[in-house]
Amino acid sequence: MTSQEIRNSFLDFFRSKNHHIVPSAPVVPQSDPTLLFTNAGMNQFKDIFLGNRKRTHPRIADSQKCIRVSGKHNDLEEVGRDTYHHTFFEMLGNWSFGDYFKAEAIAWAWELLVNVWKLPKERLYATVFGGDETEALDRDEETALMWQRMTEIDPSHILYFGKKDNFWEMGESGPCGPCSEIHIDLGPEYESFADPRKSGVNTGSARYIELWNLVFIQYNRDAAGKLHLLPAKHVDTGAGFERLVAVLQNKGSNYATDLFAPIQEAIADFTKRNASEGGEVQVGFNVLSDHIRALSFAIADGAIPGNEGRGYVLRRLLRRAARFGRVLGMQKPFIYRLVSPLSIVMGGAYPEISQRRDYIERVIRAEEESFNQTLDRGIDIFESQAAKILARGETVFPGKDAFLLHDTYGFPLDLTQLMAQEKGLQVDASSFQVEMEKQRKRSTGSREAVYQTVDVDESLGGSEFVGYIADEIETQVVAAEDKRLILRETPFYAEGGGQVGDRGWIENDHIRFQVEDTKQIGEHIVHFGRLQEGSLPDTGDPVRARIDTARRRATERNHTVTHLLHKALRQVLGEHVHQAGSLVHPDYMRFDFTHYEKVVETDLRRIERIVNERILENRKVSWQMLPFKEAVQKGAMALFGEKYGDTVRMVQVADFSSELCGGTHVRATGEIGEFIIISESAVAAGIRRIEAITGLGVYEYLRSREETLRLAGQVLGCAVDEVPQRIQSLLEERKELDVEVRNLRQQSAREQVAEILDQAVEIADFRVAVGRLETRTMEDLKNAGDRLRETMGSGVGVLATEIEGKANLVCMVTRDLVERYSLHAGEIVKQIARLAGGGGGGSPHMATAGAKSSEKLSEALSQVEKIVKSAIEQVKG
Repeated sequence: MTSQEIRNSFLDFFRSKNHHIVPSAPVVPQSDPTLLFTNAGMNQFKDIFLGNRKRTHPRIADSQKCIRVSGKHNDLEEVGRDTYHHTFFEMLGNWSFGDYFKAEAIAWAWELLVNVWKLPKERLYATVFGGDETEALDRDEETALMWQRMTEIDPSHILYFGKKDNFWEMGESGPCGPCSEIHIDLGPEYESFADPRKSGVNTGSARYIELWNLVFIQYNRDAAGKLHLLPAKHVDTGAGFERLVAVLQNKGSNYATDLFAPIQEAIADFTKRNASEGGEVQVGFNVLSDHIRALSFAIADGAIPGNEGRGYVLRRLLRRAARFGRVLGMQKPFIYRLVSPLSIVMGGAYPEISQRRDYIERVIRAEEESFNQTLDRGIDIFESQAAKILARGETVFPGKDAFLLHDTYGFPLDLTQLMAQEKGLQVDASSFQVEMEKQRKRSTGSREAVYQTVDVDESLGGSEFVGYIADEIETQVVAAEDKRLILRETPFYAEGGGQVGDRGWIENDHIRFQVEDTKQIGEHIVHFGRLQEGSLPDTGDPVRARIDTARRRATERNHTVTHLLHKALRQVLGEHVHQAGSLVHPDYMRFDFTHYEKVVETDLRRIERIVNERILENRKVSWQMLPFKEAVQKGAMALFGEKYGDTVRMVQVADFSSELCGGTHVRATGEIGEFIIISESAVAAGIRRIEAITGLGVYEYLRSREETLRLAGQVLGCAVDEVPQRIQSLLEERKELDVEVRNLRQQSAREQVAEILDQAVEIADFRVAVGRLETRTMEDLKNAGDRLRETMGSGVGVLATEIEGKANLVCMVTRDLVERYSLHAGEIVKQIARLAGGGGGGSPHMATAGAKSSEKLSEALSQVEKIVKSAIEQVKG
């Protein structure tokens, strides 16, 4: 069976068991701030388990795209060095939300594995929860008995394990329960891949691998850590797709399956190497064929390499891949070329890879080119640091230096370790990890948000949003907690799709609650704010809810204009442009989009004009609810990384644009008034950002600029329309004056250098010239030093100056003295600076130094002759 056939057979099997098949969620989570990437099949159903969202179907099955490279599930260092760890993988799963439980889950798993896929039953093992005394949890005898009664498994293959292996938990609190894992014995020939001391299920042996995990969610762990039985029991199963394919295709490694083979063949073609060479070459093949999958799927779903969060993870992945590319002899960018064979393998199941192939390739290529430049600089820095360590007779490369290479130049730790080993050095990995942990805390600081729940009677259902048609309604309170209210119906738009949440008021004769923000938590629209009058209302109390209409109308103008801008960008720049993020605020809008170079001014003006033409035409804006597939067939644009339900809302600007969008909009484009782009900038490699304003914001912006021009004309003493010419004239005058000043400074420096040289003292057969100059920059001081060295013949020169209260020094040694006496400018200036309370260094011929204060500068300069004499005596001695 091919991998595609295996995936389809899984979904078809559970479809026959009345499961609703759902598409994979994006690997970039849209609504869970605690996750960098979707790392498990259950992520998209988290709200259902937490009770924040009602199930749409009691039985579900899917194949979920997952990435695990950071946090608790960090498999990165193992990737490529064994046969089965991956950064990107698919998780096949079937789910029951309060419907079937253990019996069906066990029976169906066995039926699929043994009867459909024909795996030999004598090689299958089932692990069962063995209980936990500290939690007062009994052994799961029920599950063990079901395995015996409902399947043909060898009873001796039913094994008990503790909480670590067979009790699944979502987190420190929340739904949890015992699990039963299905393992397969691949045969004794696989023992050679494992530690000979390990043999058996759950020992780490490569002979016994897990295929499927059946989780029986029957408890909820409260904030205090106590377990409580859930009113409804759920099933959550996960089967690693890559491992299943390897077993069903009878391959000894996941990398030998048809999921990876075409990519590895492409690597061999590009590099003229072969994975069969083994060692680091084989690791390189595995790393590249794995990492291209994680990179491509993440980029297709809207992530982009960067310096923090998930962007930093992608950059780390790409640079690790590039490092192994060099192991295979590839100095130039080539990883981007692996997107094509990947799209052939995976494009059928995940069409976004094929649809966005060009974009993915361009992102990866740009990042490769950037890293190649920093890689060479990083190698130079490593060589310099390693030379110093070896010169001191030491053997440990500091963890802080390894982290600098990692953080600034993108060196994975294993690259630094490999380079260090080649020089007989060992990297201090423990201090490196200390620095990494500091950085991890910095990069995750923005993700410390708690996944919120709301205490609401679920029988009341979720909040109904009526804000598309009403700004003010009479409704009832569903829940009231400190600083937040939930209503049965609400006109308040909850933050989402880039649009900020509404503000306004909730009130009746007894209370007045000012709404400062609105957010969606599960199925509930939560109004955050503060009481201005009265006390919190009771459940069921009638209230009047009204939004700040002026703020909403301004927000609507900016939201509709994002749709106009998106279309105009694609018309002017090309179809490769896709929305990569947005912020719709009442005061302005921000739009991020995929594009690989700065948008030139002429194109910005064309884009701005297209949008304003559509506004002046006062085109109708309409929306309708319809099935997702029908909306796409009608030309609606789906956005990067968004997960859509079966039914979607399509927003159309008549005969111009059509997008899937849940936000609020104007009724006709004329309501927008006017549109002006105020900035265009880079956000990351391949991502540009436009900020713009509409409506009264344009009027205020233009008035402000007009006032600025008026004041400029007043200061310059000219009419407003003469300001540019007047500024140009002043700049030309300034340029002429700068030349005159530079010439005067150079003349002054020459005269000062001549005076210092006249006062030089003789030591042995050369002169030592020391003096202070009046210069404005360090560059002027170094230039003066060059002149001194050129004119003094043979000697040592030390010049000093004071810049902004700080002492600056430069030392020159002529070439003959470097060769004859081994004098070193860096060592001389270092001693002088130390006397002044500073430090410095440099080459034998020229070196610089500085000190925070110039108080001790004169005293330090008086010791130059002594320092030089001492250096000569050391050589003679």
